[in-house]
Amino acid sequence: MWIESGFAQIAQLLLWPVLLLVGAGFVYSLWLLGGLGMEAFQRSRGFVQLHNDAKFSMDEIELQVMRRLEPTRLLSRISPLLGLIATMVPLGPALQSVAAGEGQQALAVFSGAFAGVVLALAAAAIGLAVYSVRRRWLLTELVALRRARGLLS
Repeated sequence: MWIESGFAQIAQLLLWPVLLLVGAGFVYSLWLLGGLGMEAFQRSRGFVQLHNDAKFSMDEIELQVMRRLEPTRLLSRISPLLGLIATMVPLGPALQSVAAGEGQQALAVFSGAFAGVVLALAAAAIGLAVYSVRRRWLLTELVALRRARGLLS
């Protein structure tokens, strides 16, 4: 019994940091979306992200691409997990409130929990869309760079 109550207390301690991370992830996803719009505008004007600088090997350029994409990839993968935590942690106390006949209190807990998961899923969806578009753009540039360096026929 003591291990269950210990786990429950640890889970409760995780709730606020997780909610803060969900909020930060959602704000970051909006920032990424704005950046994608700016990048699309720059690309429509002929601006290229990767430069054919001979001092960098193709491996170094590929690593640069990976570094650029990794934060967005992580956002799209971690946000749903954080949303699940933000939903599951309050469910225990909410179900106890329902069992005790305190439906209004449980409803308040449920609405907060579901708001967290909605923001987390929205952040993940935006992150995945930004990641996919940027990845396609950068891989297209990598192919062009390989062609320019004579590495592709």
